Amino acid sequence: MKMIKSIVLGSAVGLIAMSGAQAADLPVKAKAIDYVRICNLYGAGFYYIPGTDTCIKLGGYLRADLLLNGADYNPYFNGPGAAQNRLSNYYVSRSRSDFTIDTRTATEYGVVRTFAEMVFQWTSSNYAGSAPGAYSDTTPSSSTIGGGVFGLYKAFIQFAGFAMGRTVSAFDTPWQSYPAGGPDTLPGGTNHVTGVNQISYTAEFGNGVTGTLAAQDPTLQDTTNIYNTSYTTAGGLIGGAYGSNSFGGTRAPDLVGRVRVEQAWGLFQVMAAAHNNHVSYSGTTEDTGHPSDRWGFAVGAALSINTGGLDSIDMQAVYTDGASRYNFNSLMPTSYAIYASTGAAGAYRSLGMAGTADAMYNGTTAAGSTYGLETVKTWGFRGGYSHNWNANWEARSMVRMLSCVTVPTRLLRSAPTWSGWLVSLVRAIPTSTWL
Repeated sequence: MKMIKSIVLGSAVGLIAMSGAQAADLPVKAKAIDYVRICNLYGAGFYYIPGTDTCIKLGGYLRADLLLNGADYNPYFNGPGAAQNRLSNYYVSRSRSDFTIDTRTATEYGVVRTFAEMVFQWTSSNYAGSAPGAYSDTTPSSSTIGGGVFGLYKAFIQFAGFAMGRTVSAFDTPWQSYPAGGPDTLPGGTNHVTGVNQISYTAEFGNGVTGTLAAQDPTLQDTTNIYNTSYTTAGGLIGGAYGSNSFGGTRAPDLVGRVRVEQAWGLFQVMAAAHNNHVSYSGTTEDTGHPSDRWGFAVGAALSINTGGLDSIDMQAVYTDGASRYNFNSLMPTSYAIYASTGAAGAYRSLGMAGTADAMYNGTTAAGSTYGLETVKTWGFRGGYSHNWNANWEARSMVRMLSCVTVPTRLLRSAPTWSGWLVSLVRAIPTSTWL
């Protein structure tokens, strides 16, 4: 009996010892994985960043385009392309990849949002030849074979009604310059789809009514030309330049305000902007003096009507005085050559010239007198109708876009004497020049 008892106890000890040895050989238990969780607080597509309370959404698109009768992805406004001769490319192609990052973080003082939109793009080359002349490819250095460009469209922070950084302007409409599709180069309002640096504050009054005040940087997107007509030349006139561009730099941000009503039936907004015009000098040196700064302005209104489903009618109108970019947006050129056929004997083509400026002045005249700045006045309208056949197909149509520029012709007449026909041409320009 003692023998059996010893055997049983020995076996138990052996089992315990063996079990302990096996336990020591097992791997350490891994920590629980922090899986990515869906964030339902800010709409579809948001996820919590693991280990944080910040929600993130990644987005973007791919796009491939072909533009006929255009260059640099705009219609031809001047040069051989506008003349429709044999010395230019007749089409341009583009490929684009767009990437967006949207984050939201809830704090005890409210939600902090950051947003960035980055674009990677390649556009085919332009060509402007001569007859006779050697081939000269004008491909931008960033769009060479295997090249491309990077663009930062938006990068801003939003908190408690404030927005700081690069984003759309308060003067813009939700459809930018695309009331029913269409190109970037439609007059009748601004287009900051690629963003503009600013600081803004938006107040919500309830029932879809909001008000926005902003100070935005006009240096690149919202300034055209300030012409000093003392330096007008025949060649410059033909190119749409009615003098030397004597813009002296920015001294103040553009001040922009908007009131918007957005409800189930659609949208209505009114907007206004103040723009400072600051020139260099009347001559080429500091001692020649200069006109005083002059503030210009722009006012506009926009209306969108939902006509059922995703169909809508979008339209807007704008008037500017010394702030022409708020009608002729930053993606439009500032000089135009308008070609047409003519029935005159021996004449191949007729040519119209047009340019865009915020203001003009005559630095000096033969009598030595000077003039202050005179602002350029413009107005424009654009609109369109969008119809969705189904979820994948959409039909769009745009109304005719009208835009008018009023130039201070007294300054043109006081410019230096050119050949007789050029003087007559300038004096024949009416106060209202249609584009």
